[in-house]
Amino acid sequence: MSFIVIAGAGRVGSAVARSMLAAGHEVSVLDEDPLSHERLDAGQPTTWEDVGGRFTIGQAIEAEALIEAGIEQADVFIASTHGDNTNLTVAQIAQKMFNVPSVLVRVSDPARAEWYAAQGLRTICPTRYAIEMFEDALSEVGG
Repeated sequence: MSFIVIAGAGRVGSAVARSMLAAGHEVSVLDEDPLSHERLDAGQPTTWEDVGGRFTIGQAIEAEALIEAGIEQADVFIASTHGDNTNLTVAQIAQKMFNVPSVLVRVSDPARAEWYAAQGLRTICPTRYAIEMFEDALSEVGG
């Protein structure tokens, strides 16, 4: 069982958080929007906290908010906010300042994702996956 801290409770972050909690991991989510908590509660028989999750309201780039969310104990950190700059900055903070063993970062720009991956960050690039899926689909239909 790992302790996972996720910055960003949008569609991706909240879905990963619910999935990881259901798989038996301890999960803490950090988001600046208090209403994003509703995504964590969705589909749960009770509240996110009642099923064992943690939720912190704060800015992901602020060390105090990261500490409150539990980054100092994290085995895994996932940066999945809506912005590449925020994700890349906070991922590097998690990796270099807090020495989190595994850091995953969502980066929309394929070129930036590739460059940061070469610098040692584990990047997830949804844009790259979409491009590959379209290319595969086009080759199947003879495009």
